[in-house]
Amino acid sequence: MDILHIVALALIQGFTEFLPISSSAHLILPNQVLGWPDQGLAFDVAVHFGSLIAVVVYFRKDVWALIRDGLGGFATGKFTDEGRLAWLIVLATIPAGLAGLLFQDVIETKLRSAAVIAATTIGFGIVLWWADVRGVRTQTLAQLNWRKALAIGAAQAIALIPGTSRSGITMTAGLMLGMKREDAARFSFLMSIPVIALSALLLIVELLEQKEPVHWHDILIGTTLSGISAYLCIRFFLQFISRIGMAPFAIYRLLLGAALIWMIWG
Repeated sequence: MDILHIVALALIQGFTEFLPISSSAHLILPNQVLGWPDQGLAFDVAVHFGSLIAVVVYFRKDVWALIRDGLGGFATGKFTDEGRLAWLIVLATIPAGLAGLLFQDVIETKLRSAAVIAATTIGFGIVLWWADVRGVRTQTLAQLNWRKALAIGAAQAIALIPGTSRSGITMTAGLMLGMKREDAARFSFLMSIPVIALSALLLIVELLEQKEPVHWHDILIGTTLSGISAYLCIRFFLQFISRIGMAPFAIYRLLLGAALIWMIWG
């Protein structure tokens, strides 16, 4: 791949993975609209792994507390808020995992098109805006129960459709359930860890089955740039989301969807 394509795609993945605007859509579009060559499976693994490193590093204290208290609760018979949250994240991961196993082939062959991305970008952008405006935004992570966690997990499964945005749909679900913006975003980011890890693992298995050579230089650049940009994205998003709300991202989605429609049918 050309170095310009490597840098651009890695930054796109990093900056869009955790924003409610769909990283998968932005990674597909250069190929669909600009005619760029497909980045290949190895590069997909690299940029996803970079995003995974970023979210784990940023939430390293939270991750350690979730693992420690989630497992420790079985030994003591009592679960702290972190221990309970750990198992709610596990529960919320199940729907997306099952949907991925059942519908992966359909998604890869039927839904990775600019037309689908345009529809989901606009549709779920409107829903995101509505949820942000109408949500009561009073619930915290400490008040999250298994029903709400499972509902957010079911929403996460919908994000397998390109253009939906995993972070966008999970934040939308959280807002609809009355969560504060920061708490909905934090739960969304923590939920991303097992999902991205499972996704990367499946991609690695597919990669090992291929005979094509791996360009390790491209992999290193992609992983590094994706990780740095994703870390910065998480940091600044959490700092400003309570003030800026979801409107800028919803507007961006509407403009992007409109541009796609113009490119396809204009």
